[in-house]
Amino acid sequence: MLNFIPAIDRYIFRLVIVPMLGVFALAASLLTLDKMLRLLDFVAIEGGPIGVVFKMLATLIPEYASLAIPLGLLLGILLAFRKLATSSELDVFRAVGMSYGRLLRVPYAITIVFMAINVALVFFVQPVSRFTYERLEYDLRSGALGASIKVGEFTTLADRMALRIEKSEDDGRKLMGVFARVSNSKGQVLSISAQEGAFLATTDDPDTIILRLTNGTIVQDTGSQTPRVLTFTRHDLPIDLPAIEQFRARGEDEREYILPELLRVGWADNQSETKRDASQASFNFRLVEVVMMALMPLLAVALGIPPKRSTSALGVFLSIIMVVAYHKINQYGEDVAALGLADPILALWGPFVIFAALIIWMYWRVAFVPGGQAIGALENWFAKISKKIGKLFKRKRRVMHDEDLAAES
Repeated sequence: MLNFIPAIDRYIFRLVIVPMLGVFALAASLLTLDKMLRLLDFVAIEGGPIGVVFKMLATLIPEYASLAIPLGLLLGILLAFRKLATSSELDVFRAVGMSYGRLLRVPYAITIVFMAINVALVFFVQPVSRFTYERLEYDLRSGALGASIKVGEFTTLADRMALRIEKSEDDGRKLMGVFARVSNSKGQVLSISAQEGAFLATTDDPDTIILRLTNGTIVQDTGSQTPRVLTFTRHDLPIDLPAIEQFRARGEDEREYILPELLRVGWADNQSETKRDASQASFNFRLVEVVMMALMPLLAVALGIPPKRSTSALGVFLSIIMVVAYHKINQYGEDVAALGLADPILALWGPFVIFAALIIWMYWRVAFVPGGQAIGALENWFAKISKKIGKLFKRKRRVMHDEDLAAES
């Protein structure tokens, strides 16, 4: 099926796509696992069902994917060209007349595909998923997701009932050691204790549930000196569920706007200046993050090819630092522009122009200057530091060896 594609392009495609997908999966997994631990703690504190953790994580996947795609693309191309360079295959390709532009044909085709995916993510999918995450968090805090009664603690229901459960079994379907204190509008108070209990739903009124108690005592305080004491084998206690306020509509935060909404709000005369600034900042931030992906192949080539007779991995670490630092600069620029303290064009596209000029210069050094290295000075400094550290450890091991020999003698 792919026979019409030149063999060199198929070979470069395999070299790029495998590490790129690996880096993408690793970065997304690390971000997801870190967030999952915090979500587990949050859901446990709120007493919500464990299934909501995975729903909330699913809504975060588009955001994490938009961060992992540029990093995976950069490192995939970088590691591919690094392998070509260290195995001397790059010298062979260059010797037969293949330029860096020709070798970058496949990486740029991959870049265009993933730029389109990232556009769909940051302008359409991610705003909706962010709003869904906020709604799930709100529902969890408000109890709309079925938050459970915490065992061993008093829980207030409908502002007139205090409930405490000593022990819970069978995933909360069987309650042991139930104590309830109920008051009504007439000032009468019921203190109820029971050996067992269970919550039952009602079909006629979804806003009311039944707490069915078994083998217990009711103490009724009517305001007189002698309370009434009753025993029961089964007693149904209706509980009015608290009214849950409806969650807000999407669009309170400009990050929840999809592309048409950003354009409408950001350049509309009938919107407040604060809204316009925030929407324009968000639009430019998303756009500049996507456009920067077009320069990732050039940066990968500039940092992925080590000096001759060297296997230094400095370029790999430097590429990660540069991408992360640029992303943080963009976030700061978005915040400043959203507050109206700077024009979004200057705050976001200014760093882009500087970063793009640096990348193009680094690529030009590698591609068109004979023997040129974009980070040659850093490579030399790194090599000297590595040698000094190596000598220091060798000297330390030699001293420790001499001390051991002296101790044995």
